[in-house]
Amino acid sequence: MNAKLKTTLIWLASFRLRALFRGAFLLLALATLVMAVYVLQEEKQRSYDNYQQSFDKTKQQIAAQLRHPTGQLALLNPSEELTPTTPLHPVLLPFSAIDFDDQNKVRNAVEMTGCLVQYPHYGSLCVAIGNNPWAGGFIYAAGTFASPALVPHSMGDKYLDQAHRLRVEVNLRGRTYRWIAPFEALQDPANAQREGLRGRFTGYVDIGSRDYTGARTLRDFRGWVWQGGDCLDSAALPDQDCEKKSFFSLRLPVEVLRDALFQKEKPVWPPQDLAQMRVRVEVLAPGDAGVVFDSNAEGALPPFALADLRTQLLPGETLRIRKTNAPGNGPKAPMPPEIISLRGIDASEAHSSSLLTRLIRHLPVDSYDAPLVAQDEIATPLGNYTLELQGDARSVNRSLSAVATRLSWFVGAMLLAIALAWLVIEVGIIRRIARLSRRSRDLSKTVKTTGGLEHFDLADLRGNDELGILANGLNDLLRRVKEDAERERIRAEQEKDMWHAVGHEIMSPLQSLMALHRNDQDPSLRYVHRMQQAVRILYGSASPSEAFQTSTLAVQTVDLHRFLQTVAANSASVNIANVRYTSASGPVLVRAEEYALEDVVTHVLHNANRCRTPGSAITLDLHTTETEATVTIHNTGPHIAPDMLSKIFEYGVSDQPESGANGNRGQGLFVAKTYMAKMGGTIVARNEGDGVSLVMGLQRVVVMG
Repeated sequence: MNAKLKTTLIWLASFRLRALFRGAFLLLALATLVMAVYVLQEEKQRSYDNYQQSFDKTKQQIAAQLRHPTGQLALLNPSEELTPTTPLHPVLLPFSAIDFDDQNKVRNAVEMTGCLVQYPHYGSLCVAIGNNPWAGGFIYAAGTFASPALVPHSMGDKYLDQAHRLRVEVNLRGRTYRWIAPFEALQDPANAQREGLRGRFTGYVDIGSRDYTGARTLRDFRGWVWQGGDCLDSAALPDQDCEKKSFFSLRLPVEVLRDALFQKEKPVWPPQDLAQMRVRVEVLAPGDAGVVFDSNAEGALPPFALADLRTQLLPGETLRIRKTNAPGNGPKAPMPPEIISLRGIDASEAHSSSLLTRLIRHLPVDSYDAPLVAQDEIATPLGNYTLELQGDARSVNRSLSAVATRLSWFVGAMLLAIALAWLVIEVGIIRRIARLSRRSRDLSKTVKTTGGLEHFDLADLRGNDELGILANGLNDLLRRVKEDAERERIRAEQEKDMWHAVGHEIMSPLQSLMALHRNDQDPSLRYVHRMQQAVRILYGSASPSEAFQTSTLAVQTVDLHRFLQTVAANSASVNIANVRYTSASGPVLVRAEEYALEDVVTHVLHNANRCRTPGSAITLDLHTTETEATVTIHNTGPHIAPDMLSKIFEYGVSDQPESGANGNRGQGLFVAKTYMAKMGGTIVARNEGDGVSLVMGLQRVVVMG
């Protein structure tokens, strides 16, 4: 399991660089998405907080606007959005009456309530009634118009069309009232060009004729007009007849309204049919000059109405206004009907992504699910009104989704840039690194086989960048390695041929020596057999190390005690003096090959002889156990370096400089370890107190009794 895990970890490590690059780009893309989602959540929380503040501010603004006379006028006169502006009908004022004789009071009243309907060319008109029925059943009209200097009606002139005049028409409850009111100037001021002109409109019943001989004025019809002294055209000269702005106020007596006040039943005020009444006011120029001002003219702009509050509502917000229950009705009284219900309209046509909308909807924010409802009370002369504003926080999602959709292409562009950068690096670097890694792994598997470098080529990965330079250098290095390997192969073939030739030439003299030493008791015969075995092992091999490793030994039973005695007795024959064998007598049978074991002991003795203190002895000790026999060869002298205790058994390792020139190839202990392993034994080196010991272990042969 550990080996498999280690192999898996090594395999994964080969992908570490590619995984690092790809993981970095993946994390960068994820960080971009997480950042976008985090910004969306922060913006949603901020937008919701801003919406709550805006919601409270909207309620306060609407309440303040409705408490103003302009708003109270709208509350007292709720109208349908599709109701045409003209013809005009009277509106109920938040005042009991209008002091129509005083220009400043009238102007302040109509301008403060905002009841003026605006017309082109400086025209305006307000038609209204007071909220107190006992002030009289009058309809008030006040406004402005532009005209040249007003032409007054002369006293005693039976024709009224020679002066500026008003023509007023009122339709209500199936009856029509018509009046004609010529302008009559009062005493001119000392400086009329600067102070202007002041006069009144004297009312007559309109008979549809020019001749008003014997006609009597209407006492309850009252009208005043004030014409300014400044020209509307700033380029006009002071003495030039130019257009000037006039302000007028009227009190129209309507008998039907006055009669209703004195009936036995309690009068209903304001009249329920107020919106069905129609009032028309015209300002006529002298003669046939035409109409100066007509309240039924096109282009009239209505005053402020409750429906205009919709522009202050955000998408999803709802405004409801109803009149408060009258006192005494009790809590179980039915809820009064709504005067008006307005809902904010999402006028934006911005496209929003459904995916982003769902994502934003699921982003958590604080207090997002709390309902938004605000109420307030508006007091008017005719009762109180309840204002209820309901918010819809979901509009935050829609507006934020529209903005996020417009900005989502920025995030998409960032992700695309990351993807392009990854693609460039993947194709230009990672893919080439992967190919280089794969070929290097294949080289590691095949480099030790014959022709393993032949198919390894990096020419297609070369280039001018860093990786290409590296591939170019590796390709040149591999080419040199191929050339060196080819030269080594040729040299090995030549060396093999040389060994063939040397072995062939040596085998014949050895055969002759064996014929001269036929006696088995002749000690020289043993050395002839050893030489013959050595030549046979090396003959036909490419190298000595390969020859020793591939050799085959015929393991048999050897008496180790007698063998060591023979070695110690004959050591002087190979120039190794003073070798002592000091073990107890008795046969010790082990599994070994006699000639190979003699080579092992001889190589060890040669190394001990070379390294011992001059004049000291080399001792051979034999120790046995039930299963193993141990031979210890000890010499006094210098110790072996600790890091070399295992390396001295490697091929070519020698402690003598220029060993090859002296005939030492560093293969003696290599041969000893190789032969011991083939015989099932072991050999190790260890430092003792006064020298070095080489310990050899062989398997004992158990003799069954």
